[in-house]
Amino acid sequence: MGLGVAAAMDVRIREVPDSLWVVLALAGTVLGALAIAPGGWIPLLLWLVAAGFVFEHLLPWDSAFEGTEAADWVELGIYLLVLVIVGAAVLRLGLGPSAVPDSVVALIVTVLFARGLFEAGVLFGGADAKAVMVAGLMVPIFATSVFPVPASVQPVTSVLPFAVDLLLDAALLSLVVPIAIGILNLSRAEFRFRDGFTTFTMPVADLPKRWVWVRDPAFPVDRAKEDAIETSEEDQKWRAEIAAKLEARGATRVRVGPQLPFIVFLFVGAVAAVGWGNLILDLLVLL
Repeated sequence: MGLGVAAAMDVRIREVPDSLWVVLALAGTVLGALAIAPGGWIPLLLWLVAAGFVFEHLLPWDSAFEGTEAADWVELGIYLLVLVIVGAAVLRLGLGPSAVPDSVVALIVTVLFARGLFEAGVLFGGADAKAVMVAGLMVPIFATSVFPVPASVQPVTSVLPFAVDLLLDAALLSLVVPIAIGILNLSRAEFRFRDGFTTFTMPVADLPKRWVWVRDPAFPVDRAKEDAIETSEEDQKWRAEIAAKLEARGATRVRVGPQLPFIVFLFVGAVAAVGWGNLILDLLVLL
């Protein structure tokens, strides 16, 4: 439900407030604590450490260090501290309900996974990475899918963090976008082998109203300025400026690429992960 709300906001305004992630993370923390508490205070404490690791990415604590590199060093220290605490607990106590819960390890892996993909540019927006982390906090592991899956896949999906299945399912389902763009270009006789699956043309007048990137070789844009955009208002203003320049040149159509609301695919991927686990693994086994 929470991802569904975030997906709707992503479609409408291309932004998801941190307050929504905080509310969902609090709910996940409480539900996880209630599930883990019967195992004793040590598992509960470790769960709170792992949950705090997620909150570190949701709260603006680094604003106090704005303009300096201190925040990076503090964050590195937090990462190392969390890994040392959980790693030492695993070595000393092992895994289990009364030791280090599997959900704690799954959540730590999820945070590292999401942060790594964000730094690598695979997850383009901070909201995407936060969505993956919060999903991992709310559902660390989903051992058994609702619908039957190939028996050979079950041992793998039963130990994978839920967020990994969610993200891989989202990536697979997002392939519908380039396919749809390719079909659109073919139907208009505008398909180009270079970018026929990633860009399409649209009226210049519609630029301010559509969530797209201008990707027309005939009308290059300042990518550095584009990369510096942080809010949907700045994005709309940027597209309005480009549209005005194009109209001044007499251009009526321009080639663009879509700004994908990836949280929508994360939401659909979450539904798919609950129902069928890891779709990629399912398909590989069937093939």
